[in-house]
Amino acid sequence: QVQLVESGGGLVQRGGSLRLSCAASGHTSRMYISWFRQAPGKERDFVAAVAWSSGRTVYRDFVQGRFTISMDSAKNTVHLQMNSLKPEDTAVYFCAAGGGTPTYDESSYPYWGQGTQVTVSS
Repeated sequence: QVQLVESGGGLVQRGGSLRLSCAASGHTSRMYISWFRQAPGKERDFVAAVAWSSGRTVYRDFVQGRFTISMDSAKNTVHLQMNSLKPEDTAVYFCAAGGGTPTYDESSYPYWGQGTQVTVSS
């Protein structure tokens, strides 16, 4: 079993920054930790992933160069640093854990956090 708890969301102006955190407990050593987001009225969308064992990262094009995913192994925490935020980044952000290779398919992730709201004002 894996438990995930997100934190760090909030309200920020266009161009601002936020750092989200995902605290993980349980057996995550062979898993990918991914961030997804869901805007109002839209489907949940893959954002980025990091492999717990290797540190390999994967990003969607729309966040490349603005968002950075990283992990703090000592604290069992994955961070998502979000810079140059835009109003279209407004969403509930979820972290998820899954095995194998990172995938955009949310059904491949058996473990999810409760989500944290990010709102970017214009």
